[in-house]
Amino acid sequence: MKLQRMNRRALTLGALAVSGALALTACGSDDTGSSSDSSSSATAAAGSIKCDDAKGQLLADGSSAQKNAIDAWVKNFTQACSGVQVNYKGSGSGAGVTAFTQGQVAFAGSDSALKPEEVTASKSVCSSGQGIDLPMVAGPIAVAYNVSGVDDLTLDAATIAKIFDGKITNWNDAAIAKLNPDAKLPDLKIQPYHRSDESGTTDNFTKYLIAATPDNWKYSGGKAWQAKGGQSASGSSGVAQGVKQTNGAIGYMELSYAKDGLGTVAIDTGASAPVKASSDGATKAVAAAQVVGTGSDLSLKLDYTTKADGAYPITLVTYEIVCDKGNKAATLPATKAFLRYIASTEGQGILSGIDYAPIPDAIISKVRTTIDGLS
Repeated sequence: MKLQRMNRRALTLGALAVSGALALTACGSDDTGSSSDSSSSATAAAGSIKCDDAKGQLLADGSSAQKNAIDAWVKNFTQACSGVQVNYKGSGSGAGVTAFTQGQVAFAGSDSALKPEEVTASKSVCSSGQGIDLPMVAGPIAVAYNVSGVDDLTLDAATIAKIFDGKITNWNDAAIAKLNPDAKLPDLKIQPYHRSDESGTTDNFTKYLIAATPDNWKYSGGKAWQAKGGQSASGSSGVAQGVKQTNGAIGYMELSYAKDGLGTVAIDTGASAPVKASSDGATKAVAAAQVVGTGSDLSLKLDYTTKADGAYPITLVTYEIVCDKGNKAATLPATKAFLRYIASTEGQGILSGIDYAPIPDAIISKVRTTIDGLS
């Protein structure tokens, strides 16, 4: 009897040890910044990836806006397709397009569609074809700020334009106070940050200002910042870091970079309530976009002046730029396999969880068809 009691006790302790180990495993996942749910999702996504004949090294460069999304995709893809290495630099949209038209990369990421002269340049690289734009990632451009004591901030297009053009220089300015009657705005100099490199984020941010408040933003726009003054930094990460380190700073960046103590501005668009940057708000904005590209090109036209409830107006779409025909034989299988995965239901499905927005079904279905036809 004594032996039986000892055996029963040993079994009980063993069960407790196993359950404790499982609990510690779950806690360990949380400590490393990933949950058991996200691990399961990654495994499921990796299990459905089709590698086909993909192998070797795949070089790409471009948009820093999508860098966090690309990093997540590359992790899943390379776990499933161990014979492929994907190296995405994220040097900025301008650098990516240049690298693509010079034949240095298999594909590029850009937050702006190819210009006519860039399409022409791509024809020397894409034998018998040309570069095309495939919308793959959507996301809100957050206007992020660092002002001690101000937890909620609403601005409209006119006020944002005047801040970044140096016309409003102090946080207790009457125009800001009018939009934020309950905020304790300090007597503090505004320090606006912009991109120093050519950037599709800048292009889309200034497109919003040009469309929404043309009287207050007289610049022509484009990837290069044109307004005078302010602080500059390279890449979305550089702008985010500058704003984090400076009390009184404000800057524009993708939502995924607006973390760790930064506030994000709610935009007064004329809708029933101001709209904060969110994946859902970006999806609502992109759903109203029009495909304006021709042939295999799927470039989009966004409505930066939307007043729809919940639609966030400062939204960008990142395109993967690739040859429709004439891709290099050595990298074509890997290019198609990777693009096929990131355009898939599984690939698009991870975006909302990392502060991006998936491309609406009506558009991404066309992207999938186009990828299948790449040659």
